[in-house]
Amino acid sequence: MSGVTLTELSKTYPGGTPAVAEVSLDVADGEFVAIVGPSGCGKSTLLRLVAGLEAPTAGSVAIGGRAVDGLPPQKRDVAMVFQTYALYPHLTVAGNLAFPLKMQGLGKSEVARRVGDAARLLSLEPLLEKRPAALSGGERQRVAMGRALVRDPAVFLMDEPLSNLDARLRVEIRAEIAALQRRTGTTTLYVTHDQAEAMTLGHRVAVMEGGRLRQVDAPGDLYAAPADTFVARFIGDPGMNLLHGRLRREGGAVLDAGGVTLPLPPEVLARQPGIGEAPEGAMIAGLRPEALSADAPGPELSAPVVAVERLGHEVRVHLKVPASVGGAPVVARLPPDETVRVGETATLRIEAAALRLFGADGRAL
Repeated sequence: MSGVTLTELSKTYPGGTPAVAEVSLDVADGEFVAIVGPSGCGKSTLLRLVAGLEAPTAGSVAIGGRAVDGLPPQKRDVAMVFQTYALYPHLTVAGNLAFPLKMQGLGKSEVARRVGDAARLLSLEPLLEKRPAALSGGERQRVAMGRALVRDPAVFLMDEPLSNLDARLRVEIRAEIAALQRRTGTTTLYVTHDQAEAMTLGHRVAVMEGGRLRQVDAPGDLYAAPADTFVARFIGDPGMNLLHGRLRREGGAVLDAGGVTLPLPPEVLARQPGIGEAPEGAMIAGLRPEALSADAPGPELSAPVVAVERLGHEVRVHLKVPASVGGAPVVARLPPDETVRVGETATLRIEAAALRLFGADGRAL
């Protein structure tokens, strides 16, 4: 068993600055959990608390059912991969891979076996005699992962390991990390600010903001059913459109939002049973960009076009809608042959069944 259990874990720095606040999280044996959030949300600090590189102000960490509070990093049976590769420039790839094993006092034959296994797993065999200066960024990152892998840890801790790579390499190494975790089955906590990494790698994704966990869920559930408006806007590229609205009941639940009257269909009421108990009044309507189209089965929304992004496979149309929360444009994701232009008024239809409703406090009903 190598699961990780965090219980009301907190870290407050001198001066009273809270970095992590009462985080509780259970990571199952062999599970890959991606931790995502904006800069300064506490995700890297959380990882350092698990690793033992920071001491918590309150709460506890258990690995494999064993409390590790107070233990130094080398006693926690974890291996960490950092944003910087931190390779020894004077050592070859083989030397970098072997270094942590030699520090553990393992014999030459065992060191050679583990280095060979890691090199085969990460396709590093042709590079074993090269030094880091002769490697590409992607190759260096694979060596950094290999150096963690050779230790055969109970838990991998990865802190934004792909941030220094270009976009193409990030996609390639991301696929390699996913394949590696499937083959080894090692419990993994992976910190990133890139939601594409989090959503494609994590069995579950933990969204942090202000030092707190806002939601922990499977990627699909996180996208379809955000727990609050922060998660709704943060997850998705672009995020969920949010409109100020008002709920009223006239023979059924009806939402007035953005100058549009939306009778709430049975699918929405069944998906969010709290709507049935919600009083009439202020509410926030959430709508993913793909739920706006020229032929969706729902009422029309007409608004001026303020920007058009042509991405080849799709066109993103930004609309100025007065009811938009925070004044942000409402974004529609349309087919690539869409001919709408900036300055025109676009008329689109809303797929009412795709609505996600939040109370005035921002929490999903």
